[in-house]
Amino acid sequence: MIGKDDTPYPERRVKARAAGSNDAGRFETRRRVAADDGWARDGDLPLLRTEVRLERARSAITYNRSPDLPFDRSINPYRGCEHGCIYCFARPSHAFLNLSPGLDFETRLIARPGLGAVLDAELRRTAYRVAPIAIGTNTDPYQPIEAEHRVMRDLIEVLARFHHPLAITTKGTLIERDLDLLAPMAAQGLLRVGISITTLDPDMSRRLEPRAAAPSRRLSIIRRLSGLGIPVRVMIAPVIPGLTDHELEQILSAARDAGAVAASWIALRLPLEVSPLFQEWLARNEPGRAAKVMRAVREMHGGKDYDPEWGTRMRGEGLWSDLMSQRFDKAVARLNLNAGVAPLRCDLFRPPLRSGDQMSLL
Repeated sequence: MIGKDDTPYPERRVKARAAGSNDAGRFETRRRVAADDGWARDGDLPLLRTEVRLERARSAITYNRSPDLPFDRSINPYRGCEHGCIYCFARPSHAFLNLSPGLDFETRLIARPGLGAVLDAELRRTAYRVAPIAIGTNTDPYQPIEAEHRVMRDLIEVLARFHHPLAITTKGTLIERDLDLLAPMAAQGLLRVGISITTLDPDMSRRLEPRAAAPSRRLSIIRRLSGLGIPVRVMIAPVIPGLTDHELEQILSAARDAGAVAASWIALRLPLEVSPLFQEWLARNEPGRAAKVMRAVREMHGGKDYDPEWGTRMRGEGLWSDLMSQRFDKAVARLNLNAGVAPLRCDLFRPPLRSGDQMSLL
């Protein structure tokens, strides 16, 4: 008789991962249930390690028509994310790869080498019309595997040559490696960066985002980027009611002191497979607050775990959302974080000459 086993990978030791299970994605017709035969000892099991596969991309830019997003195009250098944030709304995208939004999302990653060359070709098309490209809106472009695969570095090199406007969102320290490219882009009005901070509590961060940079380290990134003239927005994302919402003013103040010039917040989003994964995490890590957190989440979304309605999906509705908005607005005004960031320049865009190209006479 096969019984359900609580360990997601009974044949592996799981260390520094947020997900507690690895259920099949919503498109799968079969499910594998692990059973413990009682012979294995934890010390005998090999460690569950990150695997990276390579994908040869046919296109680089993804377009969207979402009315509540401030950009209409983005690039994803990687699929899946080793940072392993339990709340990541991108987890369900792994199901399209026939992989689990659970541990697979954190450990079975897809890198897209050669994406810079694909982007170069797309930007040279006569039909292309320039507008800011966002990178980091799905999975983090500066997750640990970027150190080896350098897909993000290749993309920035292309965008810099084209004088193309770029908006980056990250919580990864590897962004500091690319300051030689990013600082000149910022000086031309071509770059802005959003640094995501969920909590200032290092223990909470380690459990929520096990392989992301510590909160203090993210503040030092803000400090370093700001010191080079790169406009930085602190993104409090997500705000988790009953768990991290009390830190809102502290995060804004710390980020302002580090040099951030703007701020934004997004409420916790639990689409599709993210909800059961997050609730598993709550049961393991915060059992005493689990009911309170989920009650507040559902109050924000009309009694559901999540409502994908445009215009309200990022903030929710109701009393809790209104109170958070009021607190945020007051703190931002007090800290002078509401001046905003200048629009990125599009007028500098020029496809660079390639070997053999003829220069224009005009």
